[in-house]
Amino acid sequence: MGKKRVPDVYRAPFPLYSIKVDPKTGLVITAGGGGASKTGIRNAVHFLDLQLVGEHQYSASLLHCHDTDTRATMNMAVGDGVIAAGQDGTCSLMRFQLCTQTDGSKAAAKEGGNSVLQGSARRRAGKGDKGGQDGAAASGDLSNIKNETTRISVTGLAEVQSDLNPQDPLQKVVRFSPDLSLLLTGGTDGHIRVWEFPSLKKKFDFKAHEGEIEDLDMSPGKKHLVTVGRDFACSVWSGNQLAMSLKWHETLPQMAEKTYRYMACRFGKVEDQKEALRCYTVQIPHKRDRRPPPCYLTKWDGKNFLPMLTAPCGTEVISSLAVSDSGTFLGLGTVTGSVAIYISFSLQKLYYVQESHGIVVTDLAFLPDSFKGKNINGSNETAMLSVAVDSRCQVHAVPNRRSFPIWLVLFCCGLMVVGVIFLLQYLFPGFI
Repeated sequence: MGKKRVPDVYRAPFPLYSIKVDPKTGLVITAGGGGASKTGIRNAVHFLDLQLVGEHQYSASLLHCHDTDTRATMNMAVGDGVIAAGQDGTCSLMRFQLCTQTDGSKAAAKEGGNSVLQGSARRRAGKGDKGGQDGAAASGDLSNIKNETTRISVTGLAEVQSDLNPQDPLQKVVRFSPDLSLLLTGGTDGHIRVWEFPSLKKKFDFKAHEGEIEDLDMSPGKKHLVTVGRDFACSVWSGNQLAMSLKWHETLPQMAEKTYRYMACRFGKVEDQKEALRCYTVQIPHKRDRRPPPCYLTKWDGKNFLPMLTAPCGTEVISSLAVSDSGTFLGLGTVTGSVAIYISFSLQKLYYVQESHGIVVTDLAFLPDSFKGKNINGSNETAMLSVAVDSRCQVHAVPNRRSFPIWLVLFCCGLMVVGVIFLLQYLFPGFI
């Protein structure tokens, strides 16, 4: 733990704001940009191929660059070959497909457009190569992309207006429901908007918070929607009806109301308990003091929303939250660029790198346990991707903790008992 160097697996030619892993293809999809300002910084979505190249090391290759013109993607959700990208006050839906290239000719590394196809991977340069391919990636020069068999096509599907703030509308968060039948968005106008997917027929549009929506998530079975706003509230909804408001500060009797605000919320499974469900929230100080107070993680029962455990998670302000597919691990990123992984059961810190990025961590994504029968985690217990405004993408791997078979533990305990009996018999003849 502590301050150490985490190698970058990829560096984009623009600030990165969102990262997702497509569970079907294993593609890593990351996006960002410089926005509408004429700074020469492009706006794009990058498709990466992530490979395990050592026991705990990874390498990423750029497969395809999809230009998004003057709009940077600030947040996105991925499901069933569709990307829902938050761009200004709209949610732009794009379909991506993997195509098999049959001929051996080189594909042109063409930039821009809505359906650009590129040949597969450009491998990052080795440690000894300071320029070359790494330099090309940093400058946005994609001409070195080698043609292999994988090609990706991206086509625009539709756009919906997801935020109606009269001043600078901005979508803050987007999610698919677990069964991919709904698309949910929240923005700076405080409204939650729910569309049926893929028809995009609007189902709900309701005022959920005063001020900006910070986060939202929907439970499996679509029974509950949890939303977080800048108005200190974390609300649980059934459809568009308020079911309850969570009161995390009541778990700490000394905590005054409105000294903290909610920053993020996520549902998570419980390993080995099929019917159980948890909800996790992050609370950050409303005001920053010279001696910063800690941020907090709270674990709730995901069905009745009773608080189960609250624990401090450091004095660095949390900027992002992720939950592993199994629900075993929680990932945290901070505004100062630090990255941490916690055990969800105990809310204990398992992994921590101080200022790994050195600037705000904008998004996190755990790698799936496997896809297409391929183990991407290797000998790691878990691995998590992080991106930040510094344009860097990193992988944070937790090696498997050493453990002993239960039979060996019992055998050693038995030997110890027998040894103690023999010792007592030797010291006190006639003891037995």
